[in-house]
Amino acid sequence: MKTRYTSLILIFLFLSFPLFSQEDYFFLNQGSFDPKIPSPSEFLGYDVGEFHTRHDRIVAYFRELSRLSDKVHVQEIGETYEQRPMIVATITSQENYRNLESIREEHLKLTNPQVSLPSLEGMPVIIQLGYNVHGNEPSSSEASMLTAWYLTASQDPKVEEYLKKAVIFVEPVLNPDGRDRHTTWVNSHKGFPPVASAVDREHNEAWPGGRTNHYWFDLNRDWLPLAHVESQARLKFYHKWYPNVVTDFHEMGANSTYFFEPTKQYGSENPIIPRSNYDQLNYLLEPYFANAMNKIGSLYFTKEVFDNSYPGYGSTYPDIQGGLGLVFEQASSRGHLQESIHGDLSFPFTIRNHLVNSIATVKAAVENKNVFLKHQKEYFESAIEQAKDHPGEGYIFSDGGDENKARAFIDLLLQHKIKVYQSQKDLKTANRNFAKESSYIVPGEQAQFRMVATMFDTVVEFHDSLFYDTSAWSMVHAYGLPSATLSSRQFSSAGLGEQIDSSFLAAKNYPLNKSNYAYLFSWQDYNAPRVLQELLEEEVITKTAYQSFSIQTGNGVKQYTPGSILVPVAMQKMSSENLHKLLQDVAIEHKLDIQAVSGGLSSSGIDLGSRNFEKVISPKPLMIIGEGVSSYEAGEIWFLMDMKLDMPLPKVDILDFERLNLEDYNELIMVDGNYSLLQESGVKRIKEWVENGGTLIAQKSAVNWAINNKLINEELVKESDTLVEEDAGKLRYDYASAEAREGAKVIGGSIYRVDLDTTHPLGFGYTDRDLLVYRNSNTLLKQSKNPYSNVAIYKENPLVSGYVSKENLEKLPGTSSIMVSKVGSGKVISFIDNPNFRGTWYGTNKLFFNALFFGPIIDVPNAGN
Repeated sequence: MKTRYTSLILIFLFLSFPLFSQEDYFFLNQGSFDPKIPSPSEFLGYDVGEFHTRHDRIVAYFRELSRLSDKVHVQEIGETYEQRPMIVATITSQENYRNLESIREEHLKLTNPQVSLPSLEGMPVIIQLGYNVHGNEPSSSEASMLTAWYLTASQDPKVEEYLKKAVIFVEPVLNPDGRDRHTTWVNSHKGFPPVASAVDREHNEAWPGGRTNHYWFDLNRDWLPLAHVESQARLKFYHKWYPNVVTDFHEMGANSTYFFEPTKQYGSENPIIPRSNYDQLNYLLEPYFANAMNKIGSLYFTKEVFDNSYPGYGSTYPDIQGGLGLVFEQASSRGHLQESIHGDLSFPFTIRNHLVNSIATVKAAVENKNVFLKHQKEYFESAIEQAKDHPGEGYIFSDGGDENKARAFIDLLLQHKIKVYQSQKDLKTANRNFAKESSYIVPGEQAQFRMVATMFDTVVEFHDSLFYDTSAWSMVHAYGLPSATLSSRQFSSAGLGEQIDSSFLAAKNYPLNKSNYAYLFSWQDYNAPRVLQELLEEEVITKTAYQSFSIQTGNGVKQYTPGSILVPVAMQKMSSENLHKLLQDVAIEHKLDIQAVSGGLSSSGIDLGSRNFEKVISPKPLMIIGEGVSSYEAGEIWFLMDMKLDMPLPKVDILDFERLNLEDYNELIMVDGNYSLLQESGVKRIKEWVENGGTLIAQKSAVNWAINNKLINEELVKESDTLVEEDAGKLRYDYASAEAREGAKVIGGSIYRVDLDTTHPLGFGYTDRDLLVYRNSNTLLKQSKNPYSNVAIYKENPLVSGYVSKENLEKLPGTSSIMVSKVGSGKVISFIDNPNFRGTWYGTNKLFFNALFFGPIIDVPNAGN
């Protein structure tokens, strides 16, 4: 009883600070503060950590600091999907702020290998403190307010020195939408007194939780693909400054302690980054963080875990820009107070740990500023030297018949400050023809060489077999564009034409002659599905070609591959004039080449009245979401439908499925997840719905669900089939080897080759049977007994980039990547791999588009009939 009583007293003191000021808890022995500058608690009306602070209140506090102090200036760098402002506060001395633009211009000389090293004596170090990229890891945003107050109000001379020698950017919330989702949850479930039990509702968010952004994407994976508005805005600001030190504050399980870098040596490091980054800079700062934690008695660890290899992390991307990215992980209270093996963990305690390391980061960066400035200069100079030693002189890629996909990839390269040029001559290399008018060259010898290599190179050899995230990130493969590495001779032969800039991304003219007969557009273009959706929304009758043909158009004879869309004029509800205007508008808006034809007789192949044209049925999709379902993969599809197709997507919670009128929809989407919450009656309804003509689109483990519930008569490769030979009969392993041994068996994310049937409706729009897919699961599907059902099959030697164990690699060839199974009058489309990974796999998105638009009209032939 005495122990419990004492514990309650300590908790009460810890959370409400009745006997000492909050400033004493967070800033013990930190000197005096300017009374004219309100602390966060004075401004908010409650002690920091007593509640979780809403994003708008955090923004308001930073604006108040800016109003009261000439050391702080706030700017909006963007806006989230839910229209929350993304702010960055610049904190520096008055003199620095008056000369901010000249400081920026001088600092950018460090990133230019052609410019000699400027004087470092008076050059400030650039620090960017980033907080709360995962919305339900909230302690760091509270720490950001305390850090900003400390830097603004402290009257300690050393703080004045920091502001003279540094320009400090504070981004208090990297994920405003996710933070507010979590903040609302924990504040609305807070107990008075707080409940520490881990089973309490406060500590267990409802699906999908607050970790992710509006579309349920992890923004700490988006620095490379830049799928989202938050990342695009952040990177634009980042490249204005190229900070020297960048922080990335996180939280982890309540039973842990605190982690700061260095990360695990070699195994978790990016091979393109110079060793000096890991062996010198990381270890230079380590004592600062250790001392800060020692002073307040907090436990911590280093070097054991956490991945620093994937370029899309907020703690890795700065490393590839000549800076130092730093990840911090704090054990999470996931609310206001939570039990842990170390006792009850309070929100203020988690905040304080991030606070002291924020201040330690500033101290370390300032005291070693010349080291960081010089490192950045040497980093970009060494990039040129590394490019000279690279096996290729540069890279070439073509649009592969899809201008819009190439345009999107070029936009990505430009956002990462990579130089791109038009090819001057036709070139044949790697068994591919690269026509000059549709091909582009990226030289290796440029300041951003390491980002260039990140975009184009493939890696299959690694120091480690354990990956916190994906082990493959070659973006040219994600976009599905034909590409090749160029030797010196080939590079010189192709020649650099005009340098591409943002004006290339602007729409060119897409004139469309009026027809009284029909219009055609190719399905190869990435934007074709968006145009088709707009036409279907307007109830325009459209047909898709099941075979190739060529035909005379107003601009000469054009070739059309399977999937091409026919828009006949005579059978439409709208007038020919309104149809022409609609098609002209969508052609311009979506940069799509639409051609008018005056008759239906083809030059070769099928005629326009052929029965090999099928009428497209307007998709009416529905997606099951909720507990057990992967919010990441559900979010990827939601994002794809909104942003790429402008197609409304009803999302029904798995617990509400029984109340749903399934007959209102013709397609049901089930992504990776556990669907055990679907009752037996729900499973029965889905079976009957498919048998009556519905199309089920199942992804990854949803395919397992369909097989286990006997919806489809297909077969998975069993665990026993993949048993490692050396493991057979083994009864004993060393305990310490468990993580490495078992982790190596997981396919964590890598790129593979499959053979795609381009004559199948799911393969429409593709002209090359060789297709690259992204795999991040161990689910293996045997080929269907119906040979017409196997749409995409893993090839021999399929690995292109990333890590996979030898045992798993041996099992992949011949297994199915995409399958269509007939079920009564309907069908199940099985995607074993994720065609929409992280919203950036343009190369396989069309597989999913095809499932949506052509799924209801796919016929599955029976072999022998």
